[in-house]
Parts: sequence; C-alpha cells; structure tokens
Amino acid sequence: MTDKPIPVPAAGPYRPGVDTPDHRGRTGLDRAGRDLDRNPDVVVRDVELTSQGWHVLRRTTFDYRRRDGRWVTQQRETYDRGNGAVVLPYDAERGRVLLTRQFRYPAYVNGHPDGMLIEAAAGLLDGDAPLAAVRREAAEELGVTLGPLTHVLDAYMSPGSVTERLHFYAAPYTPADRTGEGGGLEEDGEDIDVVDVPFADALAMVRDGRIADGKTVLLLQWAALDGPFAAAAATR
Repeated sequence: MTDKPIPVPAAGPYRPGVDTPDHRGRTGLDRAGRDLDRNPDVVVRDVELTSQGWHVLRRTTFDYRRRDGRWVTQQRETYDRGNGAVVLPYDAERGRVLLTRQFRYPAYVNGHPDGMLIEAAAGLLDGDAPLAAVRREAAEELGVTLGPLTHVLDAYMSPGSVTERLHFYAAPYTPADRTGEGGGLEEDGEDIDVVDVPFADALAMVRDGRIADGKTVLLLQWAALDGPFAAAAATR
C-alpha cells in the first residue's frame, strides 16, 4: 500500500492518529488501555502515541501496587501490531511437515547468519477470525487448502513489549491439498519458499539451530509430545 500525504489543517491541533487521521485513516490511537480496570493493582494514568507506521508504538504511564503494598509509578512502551495466527500442516502418513523459508531483516540485524528463517506459515489476523486467517495464510504462503484444524494454544510471544497474541493451529494435509504454488503475495513484499520436510529432520533442525523461530519450535515440539507424531517419538 502506498502511503498518501495527509493535508495539514489550517488551524487547530494536528496529531496524526490521535485527533486527525493518520496514513491508514486511524484516530484515537492514544486511547488504548485508558479504560483498563480488570486489575485493581494497576491504574493507567496516561497513554502517549510515540510512533505510528503500519503498526503503533505507545508509551503508557501507570501506577502499580507492589506485593508489599507500596504504589509506584512506571512507564512501559508497547508495540501494537495486532494479533496473529500460525499453522503447522502435517502429513502423518508420510511423516512430513510443511514450512516456509523467507528473509527476516530483524533476525538478520540481530545476529542470524543470513536472515533466512524456516518458519510455520503465519500472519496477522487483519480483521479475520483466527481460523479464517490461518486458512488464508496457508493458501497464500504454502499453496495449501486446509481441511480440519486443531487449535493447539494461544500465547503472548514477547509480553515485555509486544501486545500480539498468537493463535496456534495444526492441520493434516496430503500432496493433493497442494492446490497452489504458494510463495506469498508479491505486493506485500513476500518471497517465500515452501519447505516440505521430514518431521524427524525438522526436529533435528531445532536442535542444531537451523530452525530458530519461536512459534515454529513450539508447534514442532507440540507435534512430537502431544500431536500427530507423539507415538512415533515415544518409541525412539
């Protein structure tokens, strides 16, 4: 999507994303969290919008009651990119799983040898329900039409700073379910390889670090401990 410049109003406040639309047409981005009252030991005092690109960075000031009863004032920055969903397609009969390989700049800039990460197919919900989102991502990234889905768990992957909650799924597939090429959407900058790998090899890749993506490690371990390959793992 091409960002369009927003005309500056002649008078009055001009805070994109707060009281005037930002490049995605959003306002009120500083309201998130102001009405939270589920925890009596936390009182939100102020929310500042510090950056809004495609996603949103906020600085929140809140009072927190410690275990010893003392109230302290703290500030936290939160990165809000929305929630997401991830799926592990597996072929139990052939003993294989379907993964992706793609370039991830944040990993590359933080020590990964080449930034090419092997991952389970995933994406943001973008207004869809989690089940619809994983079917969409499986079709776009893997070229697979998924059948029945198993909900594995939901998890906050980096709760110290990122608000995202990720919904984890697994689904059986066969070669006949490969109804498209996959590869992602070029207009979204995606350039994704589809990796059809033996499950035993995928576990070995976790052990030696070739698979270093947290959501993928979690799904592969679930598949070995409680999922479709649990019986085979138990006999080793």
